[in-house]
Amino acid sequence: MDTEADPNESPDPVSRGRGRVRPKPGERRLQILQTLASMLQEPGSDRVTTAALAGRLEVSEAALYRHFASKAQMFEGLIQFIEESVFGLINQIVGSEPDPLKQLRSIVLMLLGFAERNPGMTRVLIGDALVTEDGRLQARINQLNDRIEASVKQCFRNAIEQGRLPPENDPAARANLVVSFVLGRWLRFAKTGFKRLPAEGLEKQVLLLIT
Repeated sequence: MDTEADPNESPDPVSRGRGRVRPKPGERRLQILQTLASMLQEPGSDRVTTAALAGRLEVSEAALYRHFASKAQMFEGLIQFIEESVFGLINQIVGSEPDPLKQLRSIVLMLLGFAERNPGMTRVLIGDALVTEDGRLQARINQLNDRIEASVKQCFRNAIEQGRLPPENDPAARANLVVSFVLGRWLRFAKTGFKRLPAEGLEKQVLLLIT
């Protein structure tokens, strides 16, 4: 790794004295997002300030703003990661599994598993971490949930067309029920301090959701 000092960062004589390798610009952006996500899962993290974030990273607040124009942009970076991860996995599931009911089961398991692996981002998904932030962030999360619901709705529609579910089923209503269940599990996970796992008892319940 290149050990040359990043010209975008303020001098840090302590770091130089210890011989710590300074991250490159792209690496620093990732480090900021990872640290923000980590702080969101800590007790009492109702509102993570840029001062606290900078302190955790041992840089100045000015250094943060060299990589992100605002804290809202940092949260947008987290939301982009969530979008790319979730919809990338949904596309993989749909592309590799022809049975729409099995697709639905896998999508539900994936959504709950993603939250379990990323507790801090669960607070972003439920909007808890966005209450005091720019309103456009919550709007983007709402769009993300709408896209998830549209994907689930298509699976139900395909299941009906293939005769896997009776034709009297309403794909929109069924999809809304599934997404509401997932949102409820995400919420409980966050509000219990990440103690009640999202997929707890899911094996029996998922059958009620998709059949």
